[in-house]
Amino acid sequence: MTAGMPRTGTPARPGTRGSVSVEVAVLIPAFLALVVVAGVSGRTALAYEAIEVAAHDGARAASISRTAGSAREAARIAARDRLDWEGFSCTSPPRLDFAGTVAGRPATFDAAFRSPVGQDASVSVTVSCRVSFQNLRMSILPGMPTEKLVSATFVSPLDRYRGRSA
Repeated sequence: MTAGMPRTGTPARPGTRGSVSVEVAVLIPAFLALVVVAGVSGRTALAYEAIEVAAHDGARAASISRTAGSAREAARIAARDRLDWEGFSCTSPPRLDFAGTVAGRPATFDAAFRSPVGQDASVSVTVSCRVSFQNLRMSILPGMPTEKLVSATFVSPLDRYRGRSA
């Protein structure tokens, strides 16, 4: 065996020793950043889905109630139960906003319940929640948000032939 020749029979190229270590050291932070971005994207997608279903359940529960007050309470309970069932938690309690329409025109939630029997009316429930990314945060990603506001709205019609009151 001659000097400068490795055992495999190929000549050693000068300056290539340790290059794999450098490549790994450069690629590891990029790979970890990609994992964090995937985690944030996945958590956001799951949050949108959970909030959308909570808004649907809240609007449906509100639309089958007879009064605006009981509709608000039914919507809160339905949305909270759905989020609990999904195992989803917000950084603070979810916020619910209520609105309505009467004869196709925007109206208040209470006005929808005051509309006369036989008239088209609907209620909408918007559920808003802040999703935390605090446990996914990395120092190599400066400016990464720590939370995101996720909201969804669902509209459900009131039964036009069922008695209701504000």
